[in-house]
Amino acid sequence: MTRVQRSGNLDRPTVSGFGAEWAAFDQSLLPPDDLKDQFGDYFGIFPFETLPAEAEGFDLGCGSGRWASQVAPRVGLLHCIDPAEEALAVAQRQLALFDNARFHLASVDSIPLPDESQDFGYCLGVLHHVPDTAAGMRDAVRKLKKGAPFLVYIYYALDDRPIWFRALWRTSNAGRKLISRLPFVAKKAVSELIAAGVYWPLARGAALFERWGANVHNWPLNWYRHGSYYRMRTDALDRFGTRLEQRFTRQEIEQMMRSAGLDGIRFSERAPFWVACGRRFA
Repeated sequence: MTRVQRSGNLDRPTVSGFGAEWAAFDQSLLPPDDLKDQFGDYFGIFPFETLPAEAEGFDLGCGSGRWASQVAPRVGLLHCIDPAEEALAVAQRQLALFDNARFHLASVDSIPLPDESQDFGYCLGVLHHVPDTAAGMRDAVRKLKKGAPFLVYIYYALDDRPIWFRALWRTSNAGRKLISRLPFVAKKAVSELIAAGVYWPLARGAALFERWGANVHNWPLNWYRHGSYYRMRTDALDRFGTRLEQRFTRQEIEQMMRSAGLDGIRFSERAPFWVACGRRFA
């Protein structure tokens, strides 16, 4: 494992929280079908078919290594990068059978790879948790070869949601700001209650109404309607246990991507929002 001096573009309580989260939910109990479905949601627009043979790339903010476990069999070399030592230890265990995975303890602004050296990269659910999201995007894209694809998932700013939905989110966000400051044991316990009392009933309710022919696009937490309870527990802790969270509109994300040197930008039109992919042009 490569260790790099972590620098400025990170929030240390957030990094520590994610390390504890992935140690608690290492994804070993995530049902394989659920992992497969999620991988399709995130990587459905990623052009694996255009990568060169034995492609080399990076997973920035690899966390537990759940995405890396699906990507590693498809590429030549995968660099797994995370600033949380606990998380990286989980990823190393999860990827122990892959001899083409390399691990780096580093932040987004200290990626230990040469500029213009990588055939692809992805960063899912990470850049909205760093202080300067645009700078993090630029630092990641700088590592790509010209023409290499970069996949990103950044929390959306509820772009197309009705007023009542946004009001509901503001209430939940106020709760997050309080819960995320609790000691880890306490915020994990609260998140378990939220998973059981909010995520599960709303998700299963959405699935029921969908079977009855209803449109559940604006149903809160509908993305989880076919997911496992383990996934809900993980994501409840992720959502309510994280200190630093930022949200961006589709237009803002596209502008950040273009400013970082990406073009040919394509957005996924299905949840989660927003997932986007572009190629480095300069």
